[in-house]
Amino acid sequence: MTLFGLLFGFTLGLVSPQTADIVFAGDAMQHEKQLNAAKRTGNVYDFSDYYKGIEPYIKSADLAVVNLETPIAGAPYSGYPCFNAPDSYLAQLKTSGFDFILAANNHTLDRRDRGLRGTIDRLNAEGLPYVGIYRNRAERDSVCPVVCDVNGFKIAFLNYTYGTNGIPVQGDVVVDYIDRKQIAEDVRKAKDSGAEIIAACMHWGIEYVLLPNQEQKQLADFLEDQGVDLIIGGHPHVIQPMEMRYNRKYDKKVFVVYSLGNFVSAMKKDDTQGGAMVRVRLRRDDSGRAVVDTATYRLVFVTHPSASDKSYRVLPAEGPMPVQWMGARERFVSRARNIFEKYNKNVPADTAAIDSYME
Repeated sequence: MTLFGLLFGFTLGLVSPQTADIVFAGDAMQHEKQLNAAKRTGNVYDFSDYYKGIEPYIKSADLAVVNLETPIAGAPYSGYPCFNAPDSYLAQLKTSGFDFILAANNHTLDRRDRGLRGTIDRLNAEGLPYVGIYRNRAERDSVCPVVCDVNGFKIAFLNYTYGTNGIPVQGDVVVDYIDRKQIAEDVRKAKDSGAEIIAACMHWGIEYVLLPNQEQKQLADFLEDQGVDLIIGGHPHVIQPMEMRYNRKYDKKVFVVYSLGNFVSAMKKDDTQGGAMVRVRLRRDDSGRAVVDTATYRLVFVTHPSASDKSYRVLPAEGPMPVQWMGARERFVSRARNIFEKYNKNVPADTAAIDSYME
């Protein structure tokens, strides 16, 4: 499958072509403790148990999107502060149902230019579309924005990061940094390319802070004014509120998530041991125009290895939980729901049982 310059078809399942469901997940991280837990004999790394508890939800989407917050650049592997995960980590994300990768974040250059190119090689080998990093400027100019065909909806994806932890580009590779002039040009190109829905995925905000700062709010307003439909944030490693807005300028809804928090990590700080996933439904109105219809969130919680279970696991936060994690899970859920109940606007929780998403 050619990654860029073409429309990607994800016409999965039997969902009506008049709707499409997109699931977004937060930061997929790979700390050293995760590497140690996954290592098997022969330098093999096994992540096969990571997402089993949430796979029905991921795979039920017409398109599932995740932020890959580590290079995949070949051995040697490492955790924080300079990440680099095995190929099998990326392969497991695909096996568990993710279709599209966000690659621009503050750890993109942890293995410098070579690591970025290696990550692109492995994304291409897995046949996973991605956005946010490129081999050179000419490639970016030719392929950005990436437009996916999802059940007949043409969706453009853009991805930007506030920075790369002070590590500069050393050669001609390109990382999409947050730059309003560039964003405006990319949105214009997306419209010109025939995109009906535009998603801007932003790596922004302040780590461990549960509310967006003024810069995030102003950028969200800017993106809305450009005509962006979906504004999906990450980086703080904790959840932040989400809103379903109404854009009077364009007469349409706009869905804003300030931070989805962590999808999987080894973190145990307050509020970091989980995050939120969101499901966005697109539909066509009476005139045939593609619009954002509804959005819901689902909390997930990460359990760590124990004597009886050697794997990290991403589990629905409201579902069955090993007894040793129930206290931590309840603290995480209580604090997250307090934020969402106080600050969310027209974005309710998804209360459907995970089993209901199984075909």
